[in-house]
Amino acid sequence: MMARLGAWLAGHNLPGTAELSEGAFAAGIAVAAFALAWLAGNTLGTRLADFLAARLNGHAEGLRFRICAIVRWTVASVLLATLAVSWPWLALPRLLVGLFEGFAVAMLASSVLRGLNMPRWAAWTLGLLAFTAVFSHAIGGLAAVEGTLDRVGIQIGQRRLSLLSAFTMGVIILLLFAGVRLANRLLTHSIGQARGFDATQKLLFQKLAAIAVVVLAFFVGVDLLEIDLTAFAVFSGAFGLAIGFGLQKTIGNLIAGIILLMDRSIKPGDVIVVGDSFGWVNKIGVRAVSVVTRDGKEHLIPNENLMTQEVENWSYTDRNVRVRIPVTVSYDSDLPLAQQLMLRAAKESPRVLDSPKANVWLMAFGQNGAEHEILAWISDPESGVGNVRSDVLNRLWLLFKEHGVRVPHPQLDVHVQQALRRAE
Repeated sequence: MMARLGAWLAGHNLPGTAELSEGAFAAGIAVAAFALAWLAGNTLGTRLADFLAARLNGHAEGLRFRICAIVRWTVASVLLATLAVSWPWLALPRLLVGLFEGFAVAMLASSVLRGLNMPRWAAWTLGLLAFTAVFSHAIGGLAAVEGTLDRVGIQIGQRRLSLLSAFTMGVIILLLFAGVRLANRLLTHSIGQARGFDATQKLLFQKLAAIAVVVLAFFVGVDLLEIDLTAFAVFSGAFGLAIGFGLQKTIGNLIAGIILLMDRSIKPGDVIVVGDSFGWVNKIGVRAVSVVTRDGKEHLIPNENLMTQEVENWSYTDRNVRVRIPVTVSYDSDLPLAQQLMLRAAKESPRVLDSPKANVWLMAFGQNGAEHEILAWISDPESGVGNVRSDVLNRLWLLFKEHGVRVPHPQLDVHVQQALRRAE
């Protein structure tokens, strides 16, 4: 581009008064275009950001925070592109308009890519390439730049690898990566807004759509990069066998996750018990299910384990869970009164349901006292069970103290035989 710019400068004399006047006029119009673009970004961009926040439900957070900048640079690019083709500008005004237009397009490209969570270096690289393309077009095209980049390279087998092909490959890969990100967000939002599916089916279709987008991007990339897959035909059998053995567990977990989503035996939000892990399902991923415990720990359980091991699902068909709270009272206490106080403590607990009603059972006459069990129902097991038991027992303790019901201490009766006493 520098050679092309030098040639362009060498082929033109110093600008005259008319060219300078036209250049100043073009620069003034470009500054006005930037001012209009800034105003559009602060007004229209803010409204569009609020619209995305209300409609996309968090699926486009990165774009929403940069929507003002995207609108600003889009308006600037359109106005400057219109300015460039609206008049047969002289050399200096054409150069200035191309410089402003290239800057606007570069900022637009980097803002969009950063909104898609692309790395900063990738966004700025593509922005620089966009600036180079637009500015080179303003001074006569990309032919000189392409020729220079194509001359620097090496021969590898039957294919020549040059700087131009390397830049082209990098741009294609980055654009495909950005396209996959954007397509996944759009599909995720579209499927999430569908009314004919429940939450589990939506999650399943979102996973399948993400896989389909990646596969499609792979084949499009192979076609654009002109990669000859027949060169790998000799190694395809052994390579595929090695991949099959190496990814056996991964593929098994992937298929198990799809089956779990299809039969809806385990869904996000369910409260499950797998071995020693108790918690609610936070996410069903490609490889594992995320289970969050009451301690805030997140257990990643492979999908295959949930298919082969016994799983206790507390909210499979009904979210109501019965909590058992053992209570022992002294034999010299008024048992009917104690049982009434147990029911009262359960009913006054905020998380205990009114229907099904709580109940109290006399389980056994134990060694230390009459053993009871309070049966209380809750509908939010993901909030924990131990805190419900603690709340009911704390309320019951105060009621027992108020009404004189005693909780027995451990007792041990010792019977001394008469013969032993006489021997003494």
